[in-house]
Amino acid sequence: MIQDHQSNSFDVIVIGAGPAGLSAAIYLSRAGLSTLIVDESAPAGGQVKTTSIVANYPGFIEPISGLQLSSNMKEQAEIFGTKFELASDITDYCFKDEIKWIEIDEDEKFYSKFILVATGSSPRFLGLPGEKELRGNGLSYCATCDGEFYKDKDIFVIGGGNSAMEESLLLLKHVRSLTVIHQFDHLQAERITADKVLSNPKVQVLWSHEPRSFNLEGDKISVEIEDLKTGEKTTISRDGVFIFVGMLPNSDFLLNRPVNLALNSYHYIKTDLHMKTNLSGVYAAGDIRDKSYRQITTAVADGTIAALEIIKNS
Repeated sequence: MIQDHQSNSFDVIVIGAGPAGLSAAIYLSRAGLSTLIVDESAPAGGQVKTTSIVANYPGFIEPISGLQLSSNMKEQAEIFGTKFELASDITDYCFKDEIKWIEIDEDEKFYSKFILVATGSSPRFLGLPGEKELRGNGLSYCATCDGEFYKDKDIFVIGGGNSAMEESLLLLKHVRSLTVIHQFDHLQAERITADKVLSNPKVQVLWSHEPRSFNLEGDKISVEIEDLKTGEKTTISRDGVFIFVGMLPNSDFLLNRPVNLALNSYHYIKTDLHMKTNLSGVYAAGDIRDKSYRQITTAVADGTIAALEIIKNS
């Protein structure tokens, strides 16, 4: 049953409970604005909650689990009055009017003058056997997050595009050896970046190969790989695996709407430096934005800027 307007009205609705959304909510709630966070998953935290160890977040001398960090952020927002609707799907919405609304689970509507979209992005998964089970346990999608845990270790990197090679350069500062698994006989990355990786003596490449499955063997990850030219399959073990085959913005619910937010060709939301979108009263922050770097700290910064802009204009 659709709820009545008055009881479900907030000053701000934040869509997404990752670092950007949670940081914004802390500022908004502290400023006295009634704030609701809606997220399709639970618990709160976005991609951060799936990260086993976070060692580069300022203020934590000892590494902290991503789940604990995001839990701390949520608790802090709750202390200041933020309300949460977690494990809730947005089934309809309207952002074009002065008073905007979202509908969750085809059942309940919430109204607000301001919307902050902070739904983040997700790694593109390979969908191979063992991948889901080993995420965060020897299998990673972020060199900046996890590279230092592989100091003097031997690792695989899967991918050959710009992100894969840029992340490989970061990993090479830590690891003993790095083996690239790539489906083609040449890299798709920009030549200057690819050459830096290929010229490093720590690097070897398995050209025209693809992974087929991942398994945990003791403290090693074994990868079954297939030679695409011969069809031969072999299994090789390393200390860890990094997969860089692209990121996907969590923006599906925004597509094909009568009044669309401006998106780039990859479906990330376009904003100005104040996190404003092309729609009045609608902001975006964090990894869902069209931007260069996607880290916890940059998401937090985006959320802070968006919140301060909303507070100023409320």
